[in-house]
Amino acid sequence: MVGLKPSEVPPTTAVKFLGAGTAACFADLLTFPLDTAKVRLQIQGENQAARSAQYRGVLGTILTMVRTEGPRSPYKGLVAGLQRQMSFASVRIGLYDSVKQFYTPKGSDHSSITTRILAGCTTGAMAVTCAQPTDVVKIRFQASVQAGPGSNRKYSGTMDAYRTIAREEGVRGLWKGTLPNITRNAIINCAEMVTYDVIKEKLLDYHLLTDNFPCHFISAFGAGFCATVVASPVDVVKTRYMNSPPGHYRSPFDCMLKMVTQEGPTAFYKGFTPSFLRLGAWNVVMFVTYEQLKRALMKVQMLRESPF
Repeated sequence: MVGLKPSEVPPTTAVKFLGAGTAACFADLLTFPLDTAKVRLQIQGENQAARSAQYRGVLGTILTMVRTEGPRSPYKGLVAGLQRQMSFASVRIGLYDSVKQFYTPKGSDHSSITTRILAGCTTGAMAVTCAQPTDVVKIRFQASVQAGPGSNRKYSGTMDAYRTIAREEGVRGLWKGTLPNITRNAIINCAEMVTYDVIKEKLLDYHLLTDNFPCHFISAFGAGFCATVVASPVDVVKTRYMNSPPGHYRSPFDCMLKMVTQEGPTAFYKGFTPSFLRLGAWNVVMFVTYEQLKRALMKVQMLRESPF
């Protein structure tokens, strides 16, 4: 690695793993209110307490929450959200390149679209397996509606939420909705990672841009849009099912059927605007930060390994 710049040295798996988790946490900090607004809009029509709030649009939802539940309400579930990203994004994003190389035939210079999709599905499923309880707790916090800042709360904190769910619903309650979540995240991971990978590769191959901020921004924006379009129906079903009380839905498929019969097919795209705003903004912040973190971490590693 002598004579090479940090941007020219391939980042190690450990660097990608740590960088992805850290970048995802930073992106969550900036976009979490949009995610909470998305959850509230997705469960509107199902949640009796939320039904009276009548959320309208992204900004309207956030303002209604602040007015009726206090200024901290858009950040409900943030701790669980950060726990989720550190364990979730580290796997699905940080290990993507390694799994892609594993599936790529030996001697091949480029990975095919099929290989990239397979890698995205694999790391997405692995990530859900590791982080499902954190996602359940995050959604429970985001979906809970309080009459005001001083009203009773079901959970006193994040750790209490883990304990309460395990006590009232069994340990399986923390893994509720694993199947729709695996489906959702396999789709999202494929859309995000493959789209980002392909757009970035083409921009560099055709010398349209260099490997810098504009290239990362355009690739990340495209990845966020594709992910929102293909994953929104699964995301709504996942949110409804994971937030439902025991026995309300027999299965994710039952949840999907009830949504269609009671609210029509447009229910699958409830919260699409905040989903896109959130995923688009999240992808831009995350990927740009991730690329910079990889370079910074490699620079630190090179300095530590340098004999001078």
